[in-house]
Amino acid sequence: MARRYPIEGSTVLITGAARGIGAGAAERLHARGANVALVGLEPELLERRAAELGERALWAEADVTDPDALARAVEATVERFGGIDVAIANAGIHMVGALATAPVEAVERALEVNLMGVWRTDRAVLPQLTERRGYLLNVASLAAAAHAPLMGPYAASKAGVEALTDALRAEMRPQGVRVGCAYFGFIDTDLVRASFAHPSTRAAMGAMPGFVRRPVPLEVAIDAIERAVERRLDRVWAPRFVGGMLALRGIIQPLTELRLRRDRGLVEALRLADPATGALEDQDPVLGIAAAARD
Repeated sequence: MARRYPIEGSTVLITGAARGIGAGAAERLHARGANVALVGLEPELLERRAAELGERALWAEADVTDPDALARAVEATVERFGGIDVAIANAGIHMVGALATAPVEAVERALEVNLMGVWRTDRAVLPQLTERRGYLLNVASLAAAAHAPLMGPYAASKAGVEALTDALRAEMRPQGVRVGCAYFGFIDTDLVRASFAHPSTRAAMGAMPGFVRRPVPLEVAIDAIERAVERRLDRVWAPRFVGGMLALRGIIQPLTELRLRRDRGLVEALRLADPATGALEDQDPVLGIAAAARD
């Protein structure tokens, strides 16, 4: 049986903690007795969530593409709680669009946040984790292995997170730092709800198996994160079928592409994802499609 590490009394820093998986993880780990640092881009929401949690919580506004802001968040956490035992690099965005037509700045923003933002977060927290022989969990996605149309930047960045994590796991083990990667399918979050509501996504849904496109409750992902933190796992996933798809990625991707060749909905989805249709105008240039669910 895998060793269980104490959550109570530990300090956990979480990026992308204003909502969704990050906020849920902060709430769960705080309930288990951890100190939590909520890091993200929406200060009013972060402040409210930290206040709801109470004394063992702090918040810090930081864009994960900004090394100085991340350094300040780490410093504030160490000053308040004395160090960092666990870090969860969770911040991520999705910009709906096709690689050939999406605004260049939208594609670059997704890559910057989802991949470089994870690396910058890792660099900011690793000195603390090395000092405490702690645990780092980078959040990837099933999209790291299953590369769907209209998710090019997201899939590319999450595949990069997986590769980065695999290399870092080997590099940090001699220092006593464990490094894990979380792979999630569609979880019931603002990002997924807003993505599924977009016309281009609805047009393309028919090519996706029903069990894959059905979002699972947020708690399923939070359970996985709690398990990963407590056991310092190398890999964790949710829902359960994600593990099988990761193992069969060499088969899944060619089959997906074959199915898409026969799907008429993809042509319509690509048309609706063209900026000329005006369908992308509600995407926030910083927060991406999730901002559409902000209210």
